[in-house]
Amino acid sequence: MYKLRNGVEIPEIAFGTWKITDPEVCRKSVKYALETGYRHIDTAMVYRNEEFVGEGIKEFLAENKNVKREDLFITTKVWNSDQGYDSTLAAFELSLKKLDLEYVDLYLIHWPNTPNMKTTIDTWKALEKLYKEKKVRAIGVCNFEIHHFEELLPEAEIIPMIDQIELHPLNQQLKSRAYCNEKGIIVESWSPLMQGNLENDVIEKIGKVHGKTVAQVILKWHLQSGLLPLPKSVTPSRIKENKDLDFTLSTEEMNTINALNKEERFATHPDNMSSGFENLR
Repeated sequence: MYKLRNGVEIPEIAFGTWKITDPEVCRKSVKYALETGYRHIDTAMVYRNEEFVGEGIKEFLAENKNVKREDLFITTKVWNSDQGYDSTLAAFELSLKKLDLEYVDLYLIHWPNTPNMKTTIDTWKALEKLYKEKKVRAIGVCNFEIHHFEELLPEAEIIPMIDQIELHPLNQQLKSRAYCNEKGIIVESWSPLMQGNLENDVIEKIGKVHGKTVAQVILKWHLQSGLLPLPKSVTPSRIKENKDLDFTLSTEEMNTINALNKEERFATHPDNMSSGFENLR
């Protein structure tokens, strides 16, 4: 468990649900992840699967009476087209209804609106309201670069507790991590497994030493780096494998992986993100 600035505990690895849009597959995957031991599920309005995520959670809780809702940590996010104070509050209520939950543990701004940060600042003020009303236990952002924080923080009452960013051995985001560490912001890693680009001789060699896969070595690297990875899979064996991280990388092995950094992204740079913002500009 990691501890957020407000004292809320957050499980150190999350089950990601991006691109899991088939209702049955999503429901079963979420349920299986919870059965395997995951206690943190990450979704978003734009994933179009909040309803199915909620069904998987409800099924699991119904069949596992020893686990309570408060034992789980559920994250969702406001999409770009819903940014703005009133529209964010409305979007949150819709997400809550789809998930069929009484509260959400973590609510995030999905992307910063780089050309119009005023909209994103208004969105943050809506998140602060939800937090004060105890509809969410924690609030944060995704894909924020340092300059986004520098625009937001002077206007914020509450400093974001999380920044969820694209982070993996080839894109280690050293400057953002240092900034977040200084501000007490926990960094979550999306696409922690490099979007499936797992052919890497260096990491494979380390894996053989431990009898682990490349994916397991990378996830362990995240954890030993103080990061919170969000691996995603719909394959039961991989869902289980991604949680089986009972080994330790040596300092030398960690340094070897650290040396792979090229600041190479597989997805859009936040400053170039336009999807969903068109109607807000």
